[in-house]
Amino acid sequence: MSDDRGDGKRETARRFGAAASAYFESSVHRDGEDLRTLASWCGDATRALDVATGGGHTAGALAEAGVPRVVAADAAPEMVATAVREYGVEGVTADAERLPFAADAFDAAACRIAAHHFPDPAAFAAEVARVLEPGGVLAFEDNVAPEDDELAAWLNGVERLRDPAHVALLSVSEWTDLFEDAGLTVEETTGAKLTLEFDAWVERTGVADSDVAELHRRFREAPDGAHDLFEVEFADGAGAKDARDADDPRTVVSWANPKALMRVRKR
Repeated sequence: MSDDRGDGKRETARRFGAAASAYFESSVHRDGEDLRTLASWCGDATRALDVATGGGHTAGALAEAGVPRVVAADAAPEMVATAVREYGVEGVTADAERLPFAADAFDAAACRIAAHHFPDPAAFAAEVARVLEPGGVLAFEDNVAPEDDELAAWLNGVERLRDPAHVALLSVSEWTDLFEDAGLTVEETTGAKLTLEFDAWVERTGVADSDVAELHRRFREAPDGAHDLFEVEFADGAGAKDARDADDPRTVVSWANPKALMRVRKR
């Protein structure tokens, strides 16, 4: 690993560690049908690993689904501590791309809304394949990019401005290729959208006022098709963060982030 990549990972872990309480309390992360779906895919497991556990919600859902042993792993020690404290699971501080577990150590793994922070998603896929036993399942979920290059570039730019730890959203086809190359087979893919309240979305990562204004501008001036695809809702600016200009006073109230749930199995 290069020094630059290592420094970036440490900074990402620091930022998320500082936001551990916010992520644990976040309604976006705490609940949802997607969480229950991921847990159901791992319901027959005896040893499950939750990669990049964040607030620990997926690890807790796996334990609630009856998995006898659940290990919550995250690069941020504060996130791991939250998962252990709130859900009574085991915890390990670990890099998703260099998991400190033996080969075939688990019969299930999960990773929920985290992989867009991974600098090397192919390494993550390979590591999950390594620690899963043959026939083991990966319950995977992440926000995804559209297959259209222009819309994908716009979305990744917006996400990167809002969160400097963001690396890239991949498309479903890109994730499918990465999993297949790692010796995993995609058995099921389900699309969904997560509606985000704009103010809560930017407050969760402490976006500076100038960048909030820039985000409003980028949403207003998004490429053709973006407003419909991402279900962008605008207001006239009253009661919202000030991003008005002389030509277009609209501010963003909410938008919908596309995501995919993928049930993946080790060959």
